[in-house]
Amino acid sequence: MPSLGVCLTLVGALTAPVPASVFVPTRAFTLAWTHSIEKVRWEEDYRVDIDPTTAQPQLHAVAARIKGSAAGMEPPPDAVLRNGWYHYTPTITHPPELRLTRSEFTPDYDWCDARGCQPMARLLPAGGDWTRLRACTGR
Repeated sequence: MPSLGVCLTLVGALTAPVPASVFVPTRAFTLAWTHSIEKVRWEEDYRVDIDPTTAQPQLHAVAARIKGSAAGMEPPPDAVLRNGWYHYTPTITHPPELRLTRSEFTPDYDWCDARGCQPMARLLPAGGDWTRLRACTGR
């Protein structure tokens, strides 16, 4: 039986030794990053579910947090400030995929799941223009 998780795929890969795609088995994860200019921390929580209408895996954006605010990075109007974090529910709850820009000039995304947190580069090294993240199944 296939397991649920996410597929990470480099788009526009620039270096041959870097794997182009990887399956990460998980049902829940958090993507976290620090804005490169404003130095404000963002965190988004996701689940991987089965879409009841298509029986295909889908991403479900569950919650998000911003540690403070900065110019051009205001939290949504419905955000609630708790312990220095603005908590809110994302407006797009089932994105078909996430397009993650990863640059050698900024810190990478942090990937957090049941095993803990680590830089995304430990799962799939950056080596392209961006990384596509989508819900998928693996064996």
